[in-house]
Amino acid sequence: MSSQVRLRLLPRARCLFDEPLQVTVAGLRSQQVVALRARATDEKGVVFSSSATYRADGSGEVDLGRDPSLGGSYVGVEPMGLLRAMRADAVHKRFQKTNSLNPHVVKFSVHEVEVEVEGEGRMLAEVANERLLMADGVSRRPVKEGNIRGVLFTPPGEGPFPAVLDLYTFGGGLSEKRTSLLASRGFVVLTVALYGHDDMPRNIKEVHLDYFEEAIEVLKKQDKVGSGGVGVISLSKSGDLALSIASYLPHVDATVWINGCSANTALPLYYKKKLILPPLMVDFKKVVVTESGACITKDAMHSPWAEENKATIVPIERAKGRFLFVAAEDDLNWDSKAYLDQMVERLTRHGKQNFESVSYPEAGHYLEPPYGPYCPSSFHGLMGKPVAWGGEPRAHAAAEVHLWKKIQEFFRTQLSCDGSTQNKAKL
Repeated sequence: MSSQVRLRLLPRARCLFDEPLQVTVAGLRSQQVVALRARATDEKGVVFSSSATYRADGSGEVDLGRDPSLGGSYVGVEPMGLLRAMRADAVHKRFQKTNSLNPHVVKFSVHEVEVEVEGEGRMLAEVANERLLMADGVSRRPVKEGNIRGVLFTPPGEGPFPAVLDLYTFGGGLSEKRTSLLASRGFVVLTVALYGHDDMPRNIKEVHLDYFEEAIEVLKKQDKVGSGGVGVISLSKSGDLALSIASYLPHVDATVWINGCSANTALPLYYKKKLILPPLMVDFKKVVVTESGACITKDAMHSPWAEENKATIVPIERAKGRFLFVAAEDDLNWDSKAYLDQMVERLTRHGKQNFESVSYPEAGHYLEPPYGPYCPSSFHGLMGKPVAWGGEPRAHAAAEVHLWKKIQEFFRTQLSCDGSTQNKAKL
């Protein structure tokens, strides 16, 4: 490495996962062409990397917030392009960062460009970026209470803080990334598993709302949680669970629905041992397999608007709290925008104005906290095959930045730490 070349990450090399960086290089020759690279290994041992070529200015400096990439993983000015453009070294791999205790470490490096062989040459400088999932002072506590299995995150300070139930995905394991980052932004957040975690069954054939009612009770009784209702945040299949929680259970003041369905999907939904919503199922004949082997399932769900399926639609007009509906218009998993439009129409028809919505024209299915690697396709448990998620990478990354701020603003506005509560289930 060259002792004269300096690669800097500003304001510091240690930051939260959802914080942007200013990446700069100094000490190069005037107009020197170099390659900048980012490289990381996820929890499954999968290597993700990106690279981009830059030309130094007359002072021998490169600033990713000012200068355009001339080629590589992306082209143009993108201050955080190296992070979002990281790709796995194998197909259909999604970046896995579920444990909040260990930081996501990204190694940034700058290399000479070997024009003759069209590749990266000698490394000139390298620096490690520790991207933390928990801010200093945030506490993490595994929860094994009654039927509930999950993890609770609490911000530092006396509180009271607004409380959020995070239904990250419908799956066996727990993902703590979004949960811990929300806690780092001032929320008490509980994420729960439905199956396959700890001593829970490996698989389930039905879902019971009673479980989420118990989870809300666990969340509300925490010392730093105020007397108001809680928020619920979801993604994908858990979107319809969030709608049902808001529609049937008490104490839910704010619900974020991200790229879900307007109907109960895949498994029957029960409450107090009574079936309340049958499942909307998949027509596997409508699955399209791409050349890469990834499936497009956007049109594979049966229509919830067909007469025989209307009983699966969640009666969201029952909800007393407020909704934030979020849809990616290039979602290839299912038609999230159509479901969003249907929910807006349904609430409006019932004279309800307790909602706001946002859609992102070129975003794909997995809208997550920002600055993680974009995922074009990965293995889907229900399908048993890789699924294409959709989205134009740069637009998708911009949507994640915008949405992450909007989610926090929505919860801060709608969740009172001391407001009144609704005490009766709405069945």
